[in-house]
Amino acid sequence: MNKVFEDFFSELQADMVSICLEYVSNNADTIFIYCSFEEKVISSDFFFLINGKVVRKNKLNDALEKDENEFQYNTSVDRQRGVMRIINGDIEKIYKLCNEYNREMPTEIKLVYKVDKNSLNAEYKYDLIHTNDPVKTADDISMEWFEQIKMGLTNNKV
Repeated sequence: MNKVFEDFFSELQADMVSICLEYVSNNADTIFIYCSFEEKVISSDFFFLINGKVVRKNKLNDALEKDENEFQYNTSVDRQRGVMRIINGDIEKIYKLCNEYNREMPTEIKLVYKVDKNSLNAEYKYDLIHTNDPVKTADDISMEWFEQIKMGLTNNKV
């Protein structure tokens, strides 16, 4: 059976999830990945739900329970950059894939991977999100999503 566009697209998303799962040593409840591609500028971010706490990639150890003091996440800047390089590379591959198959490239992709259920939900947007905004950047949009998820957790909506 020949692979089709959707197969390749899914593999690239799975690769993003895989590198984030590796980053947390397979120890997270949910992984959130933000991808932006506007005006051929790539941006990405990722954060996690661990032990009931929504935490940024550099604050994973804040989510550890007291009895987990022996275990510490490696949140070094080099590891964070490595994950970002892979995610950004996957976004670039998605762009090339969309061109090859004459498909529209999403301007924004939000991935939510529930580890225990092995389920991936994706939300795609095709309109410009931050490029037309006089102030906001892709990082601002990603931070807004982080805050929304955090507030949703507080209100039991995650």
